[in-house]
Amino acid sequence: MTQLELPTLEDVAKAALVSTATVSRCLNTPERVAAKTLDKVLEAVKTLGYSPNFGARALAAKRTNTFGAVIPTMDNAIFARGLQAFQEELVKNGATLLVASSSYDPEIEEEQIRALVARGADGLLLIGTERSPDIYQFIEDRQIPMVICWAYSNEPTRSYVGFDNYQATFELAERAIKFGHRKFGFISAHQAGNDRARERIRGVIAALNEHNIDASSMDIIESHYSIAAGGECFKKIMETPTPPTIVMCGNDVLAAGAAKMGHEMGLNIPNEVSITGFDNLELATILEPALTTVHVPHREMGKLAAGVLLQNVNDRSYRQHIKLPTSIVEGSSLGPVS
Repeated sequence: MTQLELPTLEDVAKAALVSTATVSRCLNTPERVAAKTLDKVLEAVKTLGYSPNFGARALAAKRTNTFGAVIPTMDNAIFARGLQAFQEELVKNGATLLVASSSYDPEIEEEQIRALVARGADGLLLIGTERSPDIYQFIEDRQIPMVICWAYSNEPTRSYVGFDNYQATFELAERAIKFGHRKFGFISAHQAGNDRARERIRGVIAALNEHNIDASSMDIIESHYSIAAGGECFKKIMETPTPPTIVMCGNDVLAAGAAKMGHEMGLNIPNEVSITGFDNLELATILEPALTTVHVPHREMGKLAAGVLLQNVNDRSYRQHIKLPTSIVEGSSLGPVS
């Protein structure tokens, strides 16, 4: 073996004084090999620096044991807990996760999906429902299992592990209405191509209509997700001629920015203006006052999504629709109208 050559299975077998079949068993089904033999083979693997050829194995099995996830952003922790649980469950089953970010751009998302499929991803986790029919057809034509998260539908041809964004904000808005709020503001992600953002706004509007409150008076500002952006949007809303008594935010990152700006403007939260978030990130617990927000079961969603994909790889006809409950986390940033 020259300096440029990589060690082979045969080299390991020769060094351990066993057959290549025994080396293969040690690497693939070690529980079937005697401890003494296993130790010899693993020592030879370590000494030679041997790495199994997973590419060849994948070709033979028509699987790579690799899964892909395309998320809208890596800029903040919105998707972190769900993806962590998703990866942990995959690792338990000997699989690897590849993560890509679309920056909330549908064209970039499509490119990332095609790239992950080209690299042999056995399955995909996608965020939300809105994407072109063409990319759905691309995935389905290649029989790539997929699960859609952070949203929910009972549409029968795809698997969903998510929650009802509409219902979550409907319930939060109703809570605010019971506190006497009638003039609302909303800081949202950009709605174009983002079904989750649209559904959250739609939930608030439905709650206002339900209580005969003029929903057209709600100030809605769209923004990218960042603390600074949340602050800028909050300032714009509060400087309108008739500012709201409550500003609801599409997630906790925006709410943190709104709360920070509120303090800088000298406003008392919640006595002069209430602020709510969405997601129940750790960030919500360190704000002052503590943020009233919507708890999303991110970890459970990620774990269940991995289970659905793993099952779908083994049974291509398998579909699952899991709707997880959300709940309101009571902080002190939502209070009665004074």
